[in-house]
Amino acid sequence: MTTASGDPIASITDATLIDIATNGIWGPGLTPSESVVDLARALLAALRGEPGVELPAELAELAADVRQAGTVDVTGITVPGGDGDLRLSALTIKLNDGNPHPVVIVPAGWNPYGWLPFLYAYLTLARRGYHVLAYTPRGIGIPGWLSTSEGFVDVAGENDRTDGSVVIDYAEEYFAPTRVGFLGLSYGSGISQLVAAHDPAERVRVVVAGSTWGNLATSLYDNGTRHLEAVRLLIDFTGGPMEEKFDEATQEILRNFLAGRDMETVVDWGTRRSPQTYVDRTNARGIPTFISNTWHETLFPVASVIDTFQQLTVPKRLNLWIGDHGAPEGPGLTGLLSGLPFPGIAVPMREAYEWLDHYLLDADNGVPDWPEVNAQSMFTYETLPIPGGSRLITVPARREPLASWNEFTTAAEAWYLTGADGSGDGRLSDKPAAGWSRDFEAGTLTDAVAVDAIMKTGQKEWFGNPKPYDLATFDRSRLLVWATDPLSGSGGVARRIRGAATVRLTVRSTVTAATLVAYLFDVAPDGTARIITHEPYTATDLTPNVNAGVSWQLQAASYDLPAGHRLALVVNGRDPLYSYANMDLAVVTTTTVGSQTGQEAALELPLG
Repeated sequence: MTTASGDPIASITDATLIDIATNGIWGPGLTPSESVVDLARALLAALRGEPGVELPAELAELAADVRQAGTVDVTGITVPGGDGDLRLSALTIKLNDGNPHPVVIVPAGWNPYGWLPFLYAYLTLARRGYHVLAYTPRGIGIPGWLSTSEGFVDVAGENDRTDGSVVIDYAEEYFAPTRVGFLGLSYGSGISQLVAAHDPAERVRVVVAGSTWGNLATSLYDNGTRHLEAVRLLIDFTGGPMEEKFDEATQEILRNFLAGRDMETVVDWGTRRSPQTYVDRTNARGIPTFISNTWHETLFPVASVIDTFQQLTVPKRLNLWIGDHGAPEGPGLTGLLSGLPFPGIAVPMREAYEWLDHYLLDADNGVPDWPEVNAQSMFTYETLPIPGGSRLITVPARREPLASWNEFTTAAEAWYLTGADGSGDGRLSDKPAAGWSRDFEAGTLTDAVAVDAIMKTGQKEWFGNPKPYDLATFDRSRLLVWATDPLSGSGGVARRIRGAATVRLTVRSTVTAATLVAYLFDVAPDGTARIITHEPYTATDLTPNVNAGVSWQLQAASYDLPAGHRLALVVNGRDPLYSYANMDLAVVTTTTVGSQTGQEAALELPLG
């Protein structure tokens, strides 16, 4: 079939929903998959009463119910621009039963389709008793699409905050809502928090922030290392080229970031776009805040999210999940069928909706009694093989409720790095070892990588298929390996890793800077491995061939190391996600790692 404008609309079947439920919402780059976009366009056509839309019965009923209960409109909201007014594309669902209702405002995420991919979420919210206003932040979207907004992308800056307040003005006039809440995923989640903290009339009563950031500056630049691949992809998937999507000032910031120039200005720019910077405002306004993130997040690493969450003194909730950006929340936002055999897939968004229900609808649903933190332990799900070589989750991974984040890590264990043994690798020992050194060729890619592809590798984790590694194939001339002996423990668990591990080393280089990327692996008896966590660190201002002490924290993790498995630490000098020292040099450099008396090289392992 086609829309009234002649555009073809795909027939949506159970297979479309199964694709989303088994493969997630992400397609090429940072764009939603074809199934997600097809489903959203079909739902929109059904809402607009266009004939011949083919949907599974459950979704057809949902669209029909919402169409009967409310007025659906695609409209524009006028906001001030530098050279005149701009139009933000928006979709509204106004319930027409004559009763008062709150409104949930949904700023779109960073994708070229704007508000379109989450049509299913808007219908779900309307059925729960909300007016809905979804809008695309300025500059986001493919030119010519109805869900695209005018202007330049402001990257959650002051313009986006002001636009959010104008959107609230529009919502108050159009809906006359009882209360105002914000829900966002990714880019929309950060904007939601920033609008809530800055709206002059303090009208935002509650926020749900999925796959969000705490500090944009440290998400993109931390430990002296730039998260290059994330920024490159973000630039590529706004719906147009950088020169058309960003104003000159933002283009300069982005070019400086990509080149590693004037990083102080870049950090200041990112800090001003960080919910963490304005946490005092959020606390003073008492805005209940629901946050979700993932352990292997490749856009907005979990560390700054946890730091921001700890600073909040409002009613709050932190859900931490297996996977990567948007994977847990995605199916519940884009489309689910109740009968699909994928246990646990609806929980991330179900809890988000329950948070809204309590604070906007006064639902007596137990939300005030929820623990502040609920952390899923990596890969504790049960799976079975399915055709095609992948696996299907049959029992969801275990979650651990905690009264506060401070309960997550209860102890620590030191593992000391040794020099190479007969195998060519070092050991992780319970006794300090000093006086050794080991070197590797720096700046070359190795098989030790955090992910194969941003968001995609972690998306597979969420659906029961973590990336396998084989440490035996790692090229020891380009990286270093240390491992424990097989470890024992009670209940089939050798170590309950809970929190952020710390690596302490002595480093020297043949040049004045060195990047060290540390990876922590779980190594099974058959030699296969799974990644637990990682983090890069770039040491600068080194004196060539002179030792310097360095230490840094890896990203936090919740991981049960099985009894009989080994813990391995791998260090190399380059990961595809990040910048690395001496990128512009045309010569091979050597990095040497060692251990000195009084500063013995060690891995501090957090336990819970």
